[in-house]
Amino acid sequence: MTDPMRGEKAPWGETRNGGHHSHSESKSARGEVPAEFEKPVQHRNGEGKVAPSPDSNVSSQTEPNRKRKRWKKRSRRKNSNSDAHSAPSLSTSTEQTALKDGDGQTKITEKSKPQKHAPRHQQHNQKRHNRPHRHNNHQQPLYAALDLGTNNCRLLIAKPMKAGQFRVVDAFSRIVRLGEGLAATGRLSDGAMDRAVGALKICASKLARHNIRKYRLIATEACRQAINGEAFLSRVKRETGLDLEIINRETEARLAVSGCASLVDRDTQSVILFDIGGGSSEIAAIQFDERRTQRLANHIKSWTSLPVGVVTLSERHGGKDVTQQVFDAMVDEVDQLIETTAPQNMLDFSPDIDTFHLLGTSGTVTTLAGLHLNLPRYDRRRVDGLWLQDEDVDKMLHQLLTWDIETRSANPCIGPDRSDLVLAGCAIMQSIRKRWPSNKMRVADRGLREGLLNDMMAKDGVWRRRRRRRNSHGQNRSENSSSANTNTNAQINSGKHNE
Repeated sequence: MTDPMRGEKAPWGETRNGGHHSHSESKSARGEVPAEFEKPVQHRNGEGKVAPSPDSNVSSQTEPNRKRKRWKKRSRRKNSNSDAHSAPSLSTSTEQTALKDGDGQTKITEKSKPQKHAPRHQQHNQKRHNRPHRHNNHQQPLYAALDLGTNNCRLLIAKPMKAGQFRVVDAFSRIVRLGEGLAATGRLSDGAMDRAVGALKICASKLARHNIRKYRLIATEACRQAINGEAFLSRVKRETGLDLEIINRETEARLAVSGCASLVDRDTQSVILFDIGGGSSEIAAIQFDERRTQRLANHIKSWTSLPVGVVTLSERHGGKDVTQQVFDAMVDEVDQLIETTAPQNMLDFSPDIDTFHLLGTSGTVTTLAGLHLNLPRYDRRRVDGLWLQDEDVDKMLHQLLTWDIETRSANPCIGPDRSDLVLAGCAIMQSIRKRWPSNKMRVADRGLREGLLNDMMAKDGVWRRRRRRRNSHGQNRSENSSSANTNTNAQINSGKHNE
């Protein structure tokens, strides 16, 4: 771009006369007056009067020279930027003082004085750097849910988003096998408790790291059944500071339903939801009526909790060398438990197969989904919400029964930690499929933690507040736009509208 004061711009490092100079040698960098201002330049001012040139004795304050002021501003800006880059640690500035000597001539002396404030651009950058980030998770209220089950210890920390949804900020999951040996002894073993306490210490450090608004920490079947369950939770509180509560089976079933509400098909009229755990398995029959709501727990028709899980069933029948006969024996045991444990209205539950589907939330179901997708490693984003047809499930079951323990351990979707438990979980799932047959089943990689988060956020009304705030903003925008339209229409009607 051409500067009207300096003529056509010369290339960098070259003067108009063809000479070369560096940036530090340029006149503007030294604060000297360019050659254009060394010649008397006449300016028109007012009614044909000639204003004094910049070299005249008249002060520029009385006769302002706008072009000269613009050049001075650019020169000061360059000098301040060069000083900031060349000497950022400079803490003093110089002050010029005019003194008259004995001959009456004026001398300019300089003295240093402490610099009270940093340059304005440095102050602005420092304020912007020190300003807290708007989206810092540590500054926003979060919700946390911890589930200590018979097999796993899981933690979720999340922030509410739009209605009925939240975003996970931090998570933790570890297989601890707290219920190992519980069916035989009725007690939690020392090794199992040590593993659980080690995992809970990690959870405690994660909770302390975030700004948690509300949390809920629960323990399920292993602590319910164990004789020393309460003593173990006292040890947990003493060593980790976490105060866990033992929930009953009804609460566990309702939390499992609440966590999977968003995965129920909209066209579905009835659902059998099952959660296969380590020491118990919860089943809920859900039936929708004309007043269908988003809260799935309001539509539970019946529920039951089977006192059997993948850990207890594999310990009784063996989980390493599982033949077809062993698998059938495990299915028969679960069939008998359903007949004796489930209420009669659940046993009589026979929905229309066209508007009915199964919804499974457990490691067993997610493992089958990973095998169906042939994943090189487990990917929750591809598994959660996946639909499996009835023939797909049969195919995966047949494939698992042909694998030995080494092959199951080598599969990335199973691993060595679940290789002796996966077929026991398949036996529980197969019994449910026999009792309530369906053409399709949906996979849920979610459960109690998500149910806890949903309940806490709903009770706090965070989604209602967001909806009201969004509606109020929308109303204000509509009012502003309507008033703007009114003003515009008035201008058009009055002939004052400028296009």
